[in-house]
Amino acid sequence: MIDLHVHSNHSDGTYTPSELVDYAIEKHLTAFCLTDHDTMAGLAEAISYANTCAGTAADGQAPVTVYPGIEISTDYRGREIHILGLMIDHQNPRFLEQLQQFAEARHTRNRKMCALLQEHGIDIDYADLQAQQPDAVITRAHFARFLLDHGYTKSMQEAFDRYIGDRRPCFVPWEMISPDQAIRLILSTDDIPVLAHPIQYGMSHTALDAFVGTLKDAGLMGIEAIYSTYTAADERQIRQLAQKYHLLLSGGSDFHGTNKPGLDLGVGYGSLHVPDQILDDLLATRQKLLFTDLDGTLLLNDSTISDTMRDALQRMTDAGHHLILSSGRPLPSILEVRFKERICFPHMLIMSNNGALVYDCDRLKPIWECRVSQEDTAYIIRQARLRGLHIHGYTATEIVCQGMNAELAFYTSRIHMPLQCVDDIAAALPQGSFKLLCIHLTDKSALEDFRESLLHYCGDRIQMIFSNEQFLEILPTTAGKGNALRFIADFLHAPLSHTFAAGDAENDISMLAAAGTGIAMANAQECVKKAADIITQKSNDENGLLEILETYFQ
Repeated sequence: MIDLHVHSNHSDGTYTPSELVDYAIEKHLTAFCLTDHDTMAGLAEAISYANTCAGTAADGQAPVTVYPGIEISTDYRGREIHILGLMIDHQNPRFLEQLQQFAEARHTRNRKMCALLQEHGIDIDYADLQAQQPDAVITRAHFARFLLDHGYTKSMQEAFDRYIGDRRPCFVPWEMISPDQAIRLILSTDDIPVLAHPIQYGMSHTALDAFVGTLKDAGLMGIEAIYSTYTAADERQIRQLAQKYHLLLSGGSDFHGTNKPGLDLGVGYGSLHVPDQILDDLLATRQKLLFTDLDGTLLLNDSTISDTMRDALQRMTDAGHHLILSSGRPLPSILEVRFKERICFPHMLIMSNNGALVYDCDRLKPIWECRVSQEDTAYIIRQARLRGLHIHGYTATEIVCQGMNAELAFYTSRIHMPLQCVDDIAAALPQGSFKLLCIHLTDKSALEDFRESLLHYCGDRIQMIFSNEQFLEILPTTAGKGNALRFIADFLHAPLSHTFAAGDAENDISMLAAAGTGIAMANAQECVKKAADIITQKSNDENGLLEILETYFQ
């Protein structure tokens, strides 16, 4: 049993972090995430104490793991929205500095609320309130507890209803960041932003859908689909939003101790259950993604892979990291290399045609496709013919061309695919082409001139890049290795900070720029090296990529 939304007395709960650990053990939880409001002050104690308990646990007693988290208060059009940060880096100086600014804003608000309560005949002093809760972020729950304990109200709920609830006479709003700012803050420290208890915000289905879509665009990675107060219909609604926007699921009780009577750790009001798979999926986002070009990068100059490199990739994938083969080659050619060289590991993806097609090796099907339209294909082929340049297109399985020539013979000596020879290439591609490839074996300037001549026509629909000195690749702008990398990172719920991309040619630059860490091989073109964060000491023919695997993927 797990619980990914729990509070201690460092915000508005009543259990200390250590008491939460003891209670979690008593309740037979295997893990919980401590998510205090706008503070990480209790995390070190909770994690340390949980580790101590694990070391001294009696035989048969399951240890509990504490995962670091936070619940950040934000403002969206006058609504207080909470964004959870899960698997948080609770020692990050930048995050701690931001939280101190949050605390100062709270103090200002709380002093104003004390003044209003005093005007309503309540003997309350903010300094005394802080002294009674020296380690806590003072929230409205503390005010409510004070009013109850001193006989001003008969319940905490009455305190909210009469005095401190939204739009009540002693309520003071405080200056909060926006939800998208909170998401960016959480992402900047390599953590998982999750929208907390979305049903609680009282939005219509349409408004909530639009709101979640906006947050997804800002980088939201998850949504709380399992929560103590949800009905079956509520949970179904949030699961549907998660599926629509490709969000991870999260869930928790929002346990506050005695501040929320009847709501218990792990089970909420009795029927809450957060499956272990939800935690497994969240933890999987902590792994890294290696996007590697083939020719001139992963492969040796003879288009093979060394046993040493293969063994290193095996260790990398055994550790849970992902390998994505990223090439200008069409898919059948990459699959041929994959099986011939035994580059077959779990959960692999293939980015082919310079990002126009992404293929899932486990499910044996494409998960992303982009094409140059038939109309654009026809125009570009006509212009290439006027200049006497070879050009061909692609279906998923064939090269579509006019017939064999020296350029195609050179190309197919390495790229082994069936040819579909036709008089009208565009007519044979009614859905368009994944890419067009223009080849000149001896004069790159002829290809450069051709590219220049097309710029006025291509507009923002088509991009043109060199994959080597002889090949000009013509792609839809929705494709490209950089765009495909961003799609795959989202597909695998991986922060871009966990992505590494290695290449050697111009068509790799967008991928290096999109990745958290861009890697140019020692043999790479100078323009690629300028775009990279790291340049390997050794070339592809010296297994230069091993430097990256041994440093970052252990």
